[in-house]
Order: sequence, then C-alpha cells, then structure tokens
Amino acid sequence: MTAASPLRVWRECDGKLLRLRLSRPKANIVDAEMIAALDDALAEGIADRHLCAVLLDAEGSHFSFGASVPEHLPETCAAMIRSLDRLILRMVRSPVPILVAVRGQCLGGGLEVACGGHLVFATPDSRFGQPEIQLGVFAAAASCLLPERIGRAQAEDLLISGRSITGQEAAAMQLVNTVSDDPEAAALAYFNQHLAPCSASSLRFAVRAARVGMVKRVEVNLAAVEELYLDGLMSTHDAVEGLRAFIDKRPPQWRDE
Repeated sequence: MTAASPLRVWRECDGKLLRLRLSRPKANIVDAEMIAALDDALAEGIADRHLCAVLLDAEGSHFSFGASVPEHLPETCAAMIRSLDRLILRMVRSPVPILVAVRGQCLGGGLEVACGGHLVFATPDSRFGQPEIQLGVFAAAASCLLPERIGRAQAEDLLISGRSITGQEAAAMQLVNTVSDDPEAAALAYFNQHLAPCSASSLRFAVRAARVGMVKRVEVNLAAVEELYLDGLMSTHDAVEGLRAFIDKRPPQWRDE
C-alpha cells in the first residue's frame, strides 16, 4: 500500500480554478514529499491555457508549521534547499495568480510558500513568522521574498527576530491582502468576481507584467542566498547544533562559531 499524497488536487469553476490543499494535518510540514507534490501539481496546472488561477489552502486548523527540521541537517539540507527554491521560483514565475488561504500557524517554510503566491487571505488570529533564527539557521527563501512583499525594514524585523505576528498585524504590513474569518471563501469570492470573467490569455500577460522586476531580483537573490546558506551557514557549529537541539528537545549550546 502506498502512502496517501500529502496534497489534494482538483479543479473547480469549469476547470478555470486549480485547487491545491496541503493534506498532512495538523502540521502540514513542507517536507521533500510535499514540495515535490506542489511543484508537480503547479507545473501541470499552469500548462493549461484555460487556467485562470490557483487557490492553495490547507486541511486542518493550521496552514503549516514549516519545513522539515531533520531535512535541514547537513546530509540532506542541500537537496531540501534547492528543491524548495525551485518550487518558490515556479510560484514567483507563475503566469496565473496564486491565491493563498491561511488559518492558524503559517511558519517557516510554510510562510515562504505563502509568500511565493500573489494574494494572501488569512484569519485575524492566524500566525505568521520565520522562526528559523531561533534554531541557529536563517530563512533562505524568505530573505528574498519578504523584502519584496513588505519592504526591507519590516522584513528584517521578522527575519532576524524570528517573532510571529497575527493575521491582523500581517495585513497592516501588507503581507496579507485580506483578513476574513473564512479565508477560503474570501479567496473564492475574489476569484469569482475578479478573475473568472477575464480572458485567461490576457490575465497571464498582466500577471507576468506585474512581476517582471520582482522575478529577476528573486532569481538573482535566491542563488546568492542559497550559496550563503549551504557554503557558509552550514559549515558552522551553531547551525548544526541548533537543529540537533530542536530535534532532541533540549536547549542549544551555542559557541558563536
């Protein structure tokens, strides 16, 4: 017997809307299997010229607790970082808008995936954060995406503190586009009112035009940050110690090296 897919995939609205749902509650961890499933579903869906949008949400009470911490360890981190970066680039380059509906926790790799989308809908009490620094590492993709969405000053606050903010606070930062008690319904209403009536062909040109500068910057910055993470950070004691301490459920013993 094969394990169930970590991602539910289906179509709605006469095939114009691709629905993707993270389906490994409660944590919906963005691990290698989830990343591959998302990447494959997006690649196939975007190839359909009739598609007008993607709606990404999650089963359960939380969008995602983040990436797999064990996959960040030295023996697997290169494959993990590179596969996540490929997914993020596919999302950033997507010629159809990706709507993201968030409930509960949206942390770490989960927030990076959300930031790869175009519009984010969230509950007022949802929680957004990049806590990687508290584990002795940094949020690689978010270091490129957050400054694009919310500006450098606010991005640096979240990236270097690791603190979390509510959906309401995220909206004030413009990380979230719409706050709603039912973000899935809000995203569907947006699609039905604003996207479904459009020419799918013309919509693709509009989406690409809106992101043309951003795509180029993210491509360059992701490559630089990936090198910094793999060749710099992961050669230090503290990065590995922080990850192992989290897995072992003990306080880290920092050496500052």
